[in-house]
Amino acid sequence: MTNKEILQIAMQQSAWNLGATADDFEKAANVFVDFKLCPNACKYLSLPINANLISYGNNIVAGTSAENREIIREYLGKFEWYHCFETPNMNWLGERLAPLGQKVCFMAEYFLPDVNKLKRLECNYELRVLGKEDFADLYLPEWSNALCEKRKELDCLGVGAYDGEKLVGFAACSADAQNMWQIGVDVLPEYRRQGIAASVTSNLAVEILERGKVPFYCCAWSNIRSARNAIKAGFIPSWVEMTIKPADVVDEMNK
Repeated sequence: MTNKEILQIAMQQSAWNLGATADDFEKAANVFVDFKLCPNACKYLSLPINANLISYGNNIVAGTSAENREIIREYLGKFEWYHCFETPNMNWLGERLAPLGQKVCFMAEYFLPDVNKLKRLECNYELRVLGKEDFADLYLPEWSNALCEKRKELDCLGVGAYDGEKLVGFAACSADAQNMWQIGVDVLPEYRRQGIAASVTSNLAVEILERGKVPFYCCAWSNIRSARNAIKAGFIPSWVEMTIKPADVVDEMNK
């Protein structure tokens, strides 16, 4: 699979996630569509969603509701696309969404593998490929980034680093979309800074590609450690997202 093919698969998935088309992300001008989750949307997305803004670095494709479209259109026209995902400009948007009972909710950066850089990285521990049948006893706090108990039916493949029979580092993926599997990774605190995270991440990414799927990786802007791991493991920043939800949903998350 080439980098171009990987990018096209990701753009198609993003299009399904908000009701656009894949080529919308390659246009020079911003694109506005009526937000909808298509049947092939990522399984972790849940309604209600008032708007979702996605950029691959060319423009912003905004899936919006009818009531906030003009506010978001003005916002995207007021600031450069890359400033629309940061403060203080987001405060402008937040103030105008507040009377509608809406708030900015999720923001994240997403990474795709660079096949020219991706390779199986080694570490000082034995690596083992794990399947769904191996996960039953691993839904524990120390592996909560690698596995998701709320959606355990999607967890499908992993790579573990073992010190003897002790699992010390673990990357696993969930089949969040038809053609894309998302990677999460954890390393026990006393085993960090030994290259384990990059090793299990890179090996899992290769395993995913060998199965004909695209691995992807997500982290918050401020999670420097996670972003560094993605880059070390052979991934590159590829797109960003910002999701707007009802204010009461956001407030409930903050309780």
